[in-house]
This record gives sequence, structure tokens and C-alpha cells, in this order.
Amino acid sequence: MERKKILFVAEAVTLAHVGRPLALARTLDRQRYDVHFACAPGYEPFFKGAELSHWPLNSIASARFLAALAAGKPVYDARTLRQYVLDDIRVLQAVRPDVVIGDFRLSLSVSARLAEVPYVALANAYWSPYVNQHYQVPALPLSRVLPIALADRLFRLVRPLAFALHCRPLNRVRRAYHMPSLGYDLRRIYTDADHVLYADIPEMFPAHELPITHAYLGPVTWSPPTEPPPWWDALPGGRELVYVTLGSSGQGALLPRVLQALAPLPLTVMAATAGTIDRGLLPDNAYVASYLPGEQAAQRSRLVICNGGSPTCQQALAAGVPVLGIAGNLDQYLNMDGVVRSGAGVLLRSDRLMEEQLRSTALRLLQDPEPRAAAERVAQQFLRYDAGARLAGLLAQLPG
Repeated sequence: MERKKILFVAEAVTLAHVGRPLALARTLDRQRYDVHFACAPGYEPFFKGAELSHWPLNSIASARFLAALAAGKPVYDARTLRQYVLDDIRVLQAVRPDVVIGDFRLSLSVSARLAEVPYVALANAYWSPYVNQHYQVPALPLSRVLPIALADRLFRLVRPLAFALHCRPLNRVRRAYHMPSLGYDLRRIYTDADHVLYADIPEMFPAHELPITHAYLGPVTWSPPTEPPPWWDALPGGRELVYVTLGSSGQGALLPRVLQALAPLPLTVMAATAGTIDRGLLPDNAYVASYLPGEQAAQRSRLVICNGGSPTCQQALAAGVPVLGIAGNLDQYLNMDGVVRSGAGVLLRSDRLMEEQLRSTALRLLQDPEPRAAAERVAQQFLRYDAGARLAGLLAQLPG
């Protein structure tokens, strides 16, 4: 039997957009699927043992992506997306896949159609046009100078216009290729594909009138291959463990304040620093490494403190561990809205963070049995979803 050729395309602006498709690529039966993976250079160590063919594909720099998010500006301009389309087509013509699966590679909305390849988009359910969202103002220049209640009201007023501005670049590129506009709802831009798979569960992000071409995969958890640090098996006993990981930029700059807030508490803190802290200034109860095996760290912990993003939250909830999310960008706020509604976590603002508030919130999440019970309920819900099997089920239905 001839194997079906699958091309994963990752927009490598964050590690999460590489890790998620890579985790799914590893689940596919190599006797049935010939797996290819395209992303920007620099991630080759993560492909070790993955049994796939790697194709280099340019992405904008992560710093540029994060700076645009922080400023509330469109991430891409039309010129960048036009070049993306050409780069995509080069890889599509070289690989000639039966199916292309993209993670935040918005240009596939054009290039996959030009190449006449069935296109599957990976997305989070809170970016779906069929999921009701509760929008809060993220950490923007607006939120730093106005009272949050006022900034929230203004953000809700201008959000449709802001979304429209973010939609313009891709719509311009589509028009150049004689394709219809996707309109001015950013959620349609993020989910324009022949099939859309949500790396979430409907229990946390319920949909209404979901098209037959949209489906829930369930959580897709992944950790970069990282050796545990020397202190991993020598942590002091008798204290509860808290896992802290805030990323390498944005909220990552808050790590020293987070560690200082936790310093007076009878806890042991293990933190992934991503190089954002002077190790000579560590509190006595903090154990740090540049990177930690995230899934194992979450499983060992009683509380996970993170930036509120989907990858770390899913690691925590899969382990039945509550989450304290210190959110900055809109994606993190939307994800944490689902976590908070489930009862399994608390959201704090990165632009209003106070040490006493952080300390008291962490204590409450550790001492109150309800958040842990809620996290354990979510963990049981996660078990109902096998993302790899669901992906394979869709691929079996597609021609090729």
C-alpha cells in the first residue's frame, strides 16, 4: 500500500507553534504515512527520532512577532505574506503532499489552494468564529495608562476595528490571486482552511453551529527534549512544589518578581528561566534551570504558574494541577478565560502584577481544594480525547 504523504507546516514565531504540529507528526503510523515537516531553521534538535523529512521555511523573527502583539499591531504586512506564499509553494511543489497541515501559517490560505492540496489548519478553539469569547483588554499601551475598567470598555469598542486592520494584509494577498476576501473578523483569518482542528476540548470552549469541517482534537501536549537539571532528584522533601515558567520574553521579565513573591512561603519553587534571571539573586527556596521538562514538572507540582498560554496550561490540567496564569497578550487572556470558567485556575494581569496579590493567590490555589478538584475534572475530560487518533481519523477520510 502506498503511503499517504503528509506535510506539516509550522510558523515558528513561538516554540508552541512548532511543538504542537511536531507532537501530532510523531503520532502518525509511519507504515501508512510519509511525514514531512517544514519550519524555520534552528529547531533541528527537536526532530531527533521523529522519523520525518525536514524542509527549511522562513518565518519572521520571534522578537518581531512578540513586539507586534505587545503593541497591538498587525503581526504581518502584505509584503511578508506574499513572500510566504511563494516560499510555501516552493515547498509544496518539492514535497507534493496529499495533505498539508498548518499551525498559524496564515499564507496557506492562499498557497495550499494554488497548489490544490487539501489544507488542514490547527488552531485553538477560542479563536473560532463558532465559539463565544469574553474579550478583556490585554497588556497594551492603553491598559498601562487608564484604569482597567475604562480600558476594557474602550477595548471592546475598538476591537472590531483592530481585528479588521489585522485582516487587511491577508485579504490583500488573496485579492492579488483573485480569491475572495475573508472579511474583517480575525477569527476567520485564523481558521480559513478546508478542515480546522481545535487543540482544545468543547467542555472548556463550547461551540455553536460548528460546521462539519471543524472538529476538536483535544489537548496536544509537548515538551522540548530537555535533560533534568542536577537538582531534579535532590529537592528538599516536606514542602509543596510549585512550577514556574513564564517564557523568554514579555512576562519572562516578571520572573524575579514572581520568585521574590514566593520566597517567604513554605514552598519549593522550580522555575524555567529561559535565561531571564541572574542566578546570584535567587531566593533560598528557588531551584532554576534554563529549561525544564514541562510535562514532568507539572506532574510533580501542586501549582503551575505560567503566562496563561495554552501549552503550559494544558500540561498542568492534564496532570490535574491548578493554574495561576499571568497573562499578557490576547491569546493568553482568551485561553485563561476557559481555565477560569472551569474553576481550575486564576488569571492575574501582567501589567498590574503586585507581589502581595500573587502570593495570596498562590496560597489560595494551594489551600483551597476546589481548584484542584476542578483541575482533576478537566484532566478526566482530557482523557476522552486522543488527538493523534482523531487526526488519523480525518486523514483517512481525505483523498490521497
